[in-house]
Amino acid sequence: MKQKYDLIIIGGGILGTFHAYHALKENKSVLQLEKDNYAVGSTVRNFGQVVPSGMEDKWFEYGRTATNIYKEIQADFDISVRQNGSLYLASDDDEVQLLHELKKHYDGLDYDSSMLSKESTLAKHPALNGQYVKEALFFPQEVSVEPDLMIHRLQRYMSEKFSQYAIIYNTPIVSSEIVGNEVHTQSTKGEQFFSDKVIVCNGYEFKLLFPDLFLSSGIVISKLQMMRTVPMPEVNLEGNILTGLTTRRYESFEHHCPSFNNISTPAHYEELKKWGIHILFKKAVDGSFIIGDSHEYANVDQFDDLGFNLKQFVNELMLTEAQRIVNFDVRKIQHYWAGFYPQHPTKHIVEYDIDNRIHIRTAIGGKGMTASAGYAAESIQKIFRN
Repeated sequence: MKQKYDLIIIGGGILGTFHAYHALKENKSVLQLEKDNYAVGSTVRNFGQVVPSGMEDKWFEYGRTATNIYKEIQADFDISVRQNGSLYLASDDDEVQLLHELKKHYDGLDYDSSMLSKESTLAKHPALNGQYVKEALFFPQEVSVEPDLMIHRLQRYMSEKFSQYAIIYNTPIVSSEIVGNEVHTQSTKGEQFFSDKVIVCNGYEFKLLFPDLFLSSGIVISKLQMMRTVPMPEVNLEGNILTGLTTRRYESFEHHCPSFNNISTPAHYEELKKWGIHILFKKAVDGSFIIGDSHEYANVDQFDDLGFNLKQFVNELMLTEAQRIVNFDVRKIQHYWAGFYPQHPTKHIVEYDIDNRIHIRTAIGGKGMTASAGYAAESIQKIFRN
C-alpha cells in the first residue's frame, strides 16, 4: 500500500527543515525531499550568524523566537549553537549615534543590550584595531551556528527524535499537483509521493517546479563573496562581529534609527558600498574566521549572468577594509567561495498559496539563518488552519 504523509516539504535547506520541524511538533507526519545529496545552497554558504538585532519589526520577533528554538534544540542535541553574542562596532560619530539609537529602540522591547566604551570593547576583544573602534553595542543573548554543520545535525536530530519524519536526498521534484483530495508529487526518477499538503521551499532552484510562476515573481538572486582564514585559535574575537558598514546597511538601523537618513557616507566607503560590501567576522570552532561579504544581483530569469567566478578585486576590497578593523593578518586565507540566495526587492519573503494544499515559501533572503525557525512556526500554524 502507498504511504501518505500529512505534509511533504520540497527543499532541504533551513527554511524547509524548520517547516518540517514545526509540523512534527504538531504531530504531523512529514516527508522532506532534497534535490542534492545534502543541503549545499544558501543554508551552508553563509556566516552562521543569528542576529535578531539586525531585523525589523515582526522579523525581529521571528529572530528572537528562533534564537530560543536554537537554544532549546541545542540543550537536547548538539547542532553547533554557541551563545557568544553579537557585537556591533562603530568607527565614527555617525555610527556611534546609530548604535545609541538602536539601543534605545531595543530597550523599549526588553531586549538586553549594552553600550561598550572603546576601552571596554578593546579589553574584551584585543584583536580589534584601536584606531577603528570608537564604541560598540553588544547583544549578549544572540548566538551563532556552524553553517557547514548545523543543517546536517538538525536533520539527524529530527530523524532520531520524530518517528513520523523521513528525509530523502538526491530527489529533484518536477511536479506537484492535486489529484482528488491529496497531492501527488513526482521526482525526476518517476517516483510518486502522496500527501495532504505540500510546502515548496526551493531556495534558488526555480527551473524544475512552477517555473512560469517564478519567472514573473520579481525575485532577484544575490551573489555574495566570502572567505575563510586558516585556523587562528589564539585570536580572541568571539561571537558575531558586525562593523560600521553593517550599521549603514541592516534594516534595523534604517527603520529604527531616526538619524539613519541624515548620515553622510565617508569617501572610503563609496567603492565598498558600490559592491554591497559590509564586513562581518565569525570565528568557527576550529579558530578560523569567516570574513565577508559582497552583494551582486540578477533577476531570477538571469541567474546565470552572475557567473561562477570570484572577482579578486572585490576580495581585495574586503580584505583591505577587514585589515583596517582587526590587528591579526586577515590575508591568511584558506578558502574563497560564492554564496547565492533569492530575495524580493519589496517583500521580506515570497509566499504563494497555489490552493489550500500546495504552498510556496521561499526567497527569505539573508534572513534565513536568523528568522527561519521563528517564521516557520507561524507559517505552519497558518497552513494547517486552511
